[in-house]
Amino acid sequence: MDKRITAPIDKETAASLKSGDYCYISGVIYTARDAAHKRMYETIQNNEKLPIDIEGNIIYYLGPSPARPGQVIGSAGPTTSSRMDKYTPTLLNLGLTGMIGKGKRSPEVIESIKANKSVYFAAIGGAGALLSKCIKKAEVVAYDDLGTEAIRRLEVEDLPVIVIIDSEGNNLYETAVEEYLNK
Repeated sequence: MDKRITAPIDKETAASLKSGDYCYISGVIYTARDAAHKRMYETIQNNEKLPIDIEGNIIYYLGPSPARPGQVIGSAGPTTSSRMDKYTPTLLNLGLTGMIGKGKRSPEVIESIKANKSVYFAAIGGAGALLSKCIKKAEVVAYDDLGTEAIRRLEVEDLPVIVIIDSEGNNLYETAVEEYLNK
């Protein structure tokens, strides 16, 4: 089922999304990859304030390539989500509502998604040039020294994603295999 959602998203919106739903996200989301996650985690451990408000927001696991002249951003394909798994439960506990990436998540992350009524989306790997066309504005808002791994605030319009793990823990990567094997 196709759904249009506006980011940031609240827990009710996250709970309404089901594994396998095709969604188009418009609004504001943030980017963060490995180095930014590590720095945010260290900030939290030091009881310091994060550079962005996590509550209700979506983080896209993205390190874009440099923008060409006239472009808002370079290629904007997702990175492998499991690289953020050791930091994810902490961010979900602080109110992060959604994540966009590619690939499987650890059992700890799946349990945290369920406990926090959040959602994990996948963007299509290898389609970074097409996905970048959905990004209407991009600005570095934290950790500029990390280059492509800096945290960016993105304004997106109809960014296509698929719900992989919903707030109840249903996991499309597992259910799709089961469904295929049962045919």
